[in-house]
Parts: sequence; C-alpha cells; structure tokens
Amino acid sequence: MTFTQWFIFFLVVQVIHFLGTWKLYVKAGRKAWEAAIPVYNGIVLMKIINRPKWWIALLFIPVVNLLMFPVIWIETIRTFGFYKKLDSLLVIVTLGLYIFYINYATDASYHADRSLKPRSELGEWVSSIAFAIIAATLVHTYFMQPFTIPSSSLEKSLLVGDYLFVSKFHYGARVPSTVIAAPMVHDSLPFSNLRSYLKKPQLPYTRLPGLQKIKNNDIVCFNWPADTLATMWGDTSGKFTYKPLDKKTNYVKRCVGIAGDSLEIKNGFVYINGKKNELPYRAKIQFYYTYESKTPITSSNFPNFLRGKERTGVYKILTEYWNDPRVQDAFKQSANLSKIGSDSLYTEVAGGVAQDLANRLKMTNVDTKININLTQEEVVQLKKYSQTVSVNKVNYGADNAIFPHVESNQWSQDNFGPIYIPKAGATVTLNAASLPYYEQIIKNYEANDLQVVGENIFINGEKADSYTFKQDYYWMMGDNRHNSLDARYFGFTPFDHVLGKPVMVWFSWDPSAAGIGTKIKSIRWDRMFTTVHGDGEPVSYRYVVFGLIALYIGYSFYKGKKIKK
Repeated sequence: MTFTQWFIFFLVVQVIHFLGTWKLYVKAGRKAWEAAIPVYNGIVLMKIINRPKWWIALLFIPVVNLLMFPVIWIETIRTFGFYKKLDSLLVIVTLGLYIFYINYATDASYHADRSLKPRSELGEWVSSIAFAIIAATLVHTYFMQPFTIPSSSLEKSLLVGDYLFVSKFHYGARVPSTVIAAPMVHDSLPFSNLRSYLKKPQLPYTRLPGLQKIKNNDIVCFNWPADTLATMWGDTSGKFTYKPLDKKTNYVKRCVGIAGDSLEIKNGFVYINGKKNELPYRAKIQFYYTYESKTPITSSNFPNFLRGKERTGVYKILTEYWNDPRVQDAFKQSANLSKIGSDSLYTEVAGGVAQDLANRLKMTNVDTKININLTQEEVVQLKKYSQTVSVNKVNYGADNAIFPHVESNQWSQDNFGPIYIPKAGATVTLNAASLPYYEQIIKNYEANDLQVVGENIFINGEKADSYTFKQDYYWMMGDNRHNSLDARYFGFTPFDHVLGKPVMVWFSWDPSAAGIGTKIKSIRWDRMFTTVHGDGEPVSYRYVVFGLIALYIGYSFYKGKKIKK
C-alpha cells in the first residue's frame, strides 16, 4: 500500500470510530463532534476512560498498535459498565465492532470514577502480561533485538551459539512494513511452520534517523536479499521478493565494502579501491587447507589445538572412472559437484559432499587427508606438528554460482572483481555487459519495470542507456571465507534490508553439546556481556551486569518487605 492508500484507510477508520462511539462521548459529557476529529478524538477518549494520553502514540506504532487496540476496546466498554468476560471476548472477536452494539442498542451509563484495578487476580495477571508484551515489543522492534549466531561464517569474531543484542538505533530503526504479525517472532510461529504474519497490507519502507552510517568492516545484521537459492543459481524467471522485506531471513556478516567503493578479491583477500582491506584485530580470516598426516587421522591423534574445528574429508576417484562420460554428465547436472576437480590420484572436496553422493560416484575417503578451516596462525602451528606431511591451501576455480553469474568472468570465491558497489545518486552506464550487475537492483530492489528487447533496455517503458541508484548498497562477507554464503553469491545488500548493528554478546554456549548438564558446562562465561566491535581482546562486563541485577533484586525485596510492613 502507498502512503496515499494508508491515509485513506486512516480516514475510513476515523469514520468507523465516530459512528461507533459518538453517543458514548455524549454520555461521558463530551460533544459528539469530538469523536470525529482524528488524534484529538483519541486524546478525549483517553480522558473518558481515565488512561494516560501517551497511550495514543502507541496506536500509531506498527505491530505495537495491534496489541494496544484490544486493550483500549476493553477499557472503553468497561468504562460504560460492561465488565463480563463475554463482553471482553466479543469486543476482541468483532475487532471492536461490538462497541456499535453498546453505542446504539443499550442504555449504557458512564462510570467516570470506576476502579482501574483488575477485579480478580487472573485479571491482574493478564493485565501485567499484556503490558509486558507491549513494552517488550516496542523495545524489540525499535531499540534492541536479540539475535542468535547460527553459522560459523564470522568464526573467531562471533561464534556459533553466541546470543547478541542488535541495536536498531545505530543505523536508524526500520518501521515494520508488515503491519499484521505476531509480536517478537520472525517469519514463523514458535514450534510450528505456520507463517507468523499476513503478506498484506504492507507499509511503504520508512526508517527513523540513525546515529551513524555503516563503515567498512562493521559487523551488520540484515535481511538476506535473496531469501531463496533459486535466484542465486541464475533462475530469474520469478519475482525476486519471496517474502515481505522485514520477514526475510536474518543474516549477520561483515560489511567489507560500502556504497561507492570499488571491490576486488585476490586469493581470498579483499581489496577496496585498490588497497588491501585491513581488518580489526578480532577478525581472523580463515580458509580451507588440505592437511596431510603421516598416519591415518583419528580423534586420538588429531592436534589438540584444532579440536572442534570444522573438518571435511578428502575423497579419491580413480582416473578411469573420472573420465567416464556418465560421471562428467552427473557433474554438469548437479550444483553440489561444482567445486570438485581431479588429478591423476584424488579429488579434493572442501565441504558439503554427502556420503551417498560419494558412494554414487565411487569416491573413497583418503584417511590421511582432511580439509580443515584454519587461520594463518593455525597454519603456522600445524606445519610444526610432528605428524604433519603438508598443509596446502584449497584453491577454488571459476564458479557460475558466483554473482552476477556471468560465465565469461571466470570469477571464483577467491578471485573476484573488480566490481562497483552502487551509491545513492550515482549513475552507471547500462548495456548488455553491465546489466547483469545491476538487474536485481533496478528490477527488484528499486521496483522498476525492466524489459530487454534485443540489445535495447527499457525501464518503466522508456529506453535507457544509464541508471541512477535510489539508495546505498553494501558488500557483506564472512571471515570464514571458504564457508560463508555471502555477497559473492547473492550480490549487493540494499540499505533498506539493513536491520541493525550487533553491539553485545549477552550469552554464549556450544549449541552442539548434548544434554542439559553438558550444555551448562559449555557456557562460555568469558564471552558473556562482551562488546562485538572494537580492537584488542574482547572485554566482558558480566560482573558489572550481574552486580546490577543483584542490586535490583535486593532493592525489590527490601521495597516489598517495607510495603508489606
């Protein structure tokens, strides 16, 4: 819906409110016309039901207002003597229209001095829980949101099992575009696959002013632009937006390139405007290396300092089987095989080969070799290990899955670019060669009608040889370079997809630990309440936080005893 459509909808709601309440306003000693003036009618209503005027502000905050409207409906009918549970149920089920019945079909009387305290202990509990949810939704949506790290793409800086606080106000809180949704959940309801929202109506994209702009190497939480693998493998037959903007999958990566930068990747390292990107101290780049041992690799003889690191097998394929046309046909038809190469002895596979696939291709594990994610410091240490024969970096070849899926580029995840990262207001030349880089932006992110007829490009029905960008874009990548689904595959991230800035790890444990006891033992106490950004070793503020919590509990206990006395 456009802003104009929303304004019309707002006026319709005001008319419905006037028709359903004007008699009640009169019974409360007010004028009938006061029920018809937008916003002012709400202020008057708050006075009638004896509630604070600032409640009106909550009615204009998306998602929060869904929780506030039922509260105000119930408060209104109770002010006019309808206290029964059935009345409350009816006013909620009818979306407030039950007030029409009270307004026209009953002899309701105004109770100006009614008690605002719930009439039962259950009512008090419901009231407390309702306002706790409203407050939490407000904080969650516009100030600070909890977030979990599900993958190892930022390993070392952020670990799998880290629980973050993501600030919404650093880059400016984004007003939810999905207006009808369950509070404090993302795209599905807990413990189910049921969608937690309605796709329509949708608010136009709006963002509150931020405190700062995204800088190079900031860790950023954002909504995954693709939200489906289909578009990443070159399938552009369908519409790009599969979910509403604010319901796309949450991702967290490092923003290595900002709007206006020229970015290139050489041997896995990022270069910005021709200069090698200098990462913060806490960021540790990792690549897959093939480690060869003198003896078969087992859990007992694997180096202690690498235990827990992600490892994948190295598989062998006989040369005569590799050259079989049927095998080559299978390789061409399966995206899962795109990373596999061959020499006369074995095929090195860095990640993601299922055992059934290995069996089907008659691949056998090379028990003295593994591929393992390593930092440069770990490589140096592993080379000194007594059982080591060799440690060689895995080098990836050209991959058509790499953005923008132009085969002639021959780009890979290790060698890529240069590529320009669009900036709002910048203009680029459009032709057959440049269009693949910006097609997603023009058509899907900036909602233009894009048509290609022969060698001619038409935008919104007009022939175009250039395009001016409407917003900034960013290049999000993982530090775990060979194990990160990032911008090298899905391309640019628009600013309207940016969710917030992770500011603190408030809890951390090993999610793979089995059993409650083991999980408790796996808690990483040194990571609790540590800041995400900054140089040097992470500093934990857990003792400060625990101390404040203890003081609050002690004060509440003392205050409770004093009141009771």
